[in-house]
Amino acid sequence: MGPAYFVIAILGCADGGTACTPVTTLETRYASAAQCTAATAAALEENNNFDFPTLVARCRRGSSESASRGPARARYRRG
Repeated sequence: MGPAYFVIAILGCADGGTACTPVTTLETRYASAAQCTAATAAALEENNNFDFPTLVARCRRGSSESASRGPARARYRRG
């Protein structure tokens, strides 16, 4: 497995944060989960133009060979 990094995935969710669908993955790579998590709120502010009642930002671990999901870190609700 190659070097690990983290990216932010933006998901669009139905009301209540259920039935989430990936809408974009940001290109910025973070060296640690903590750096990625710290950037999720700003990422949602900059990427809130998707037609879903709720948007969620998740940090996902990536490497040159694989990617996996991390926990949800930030949520934006239209309102």
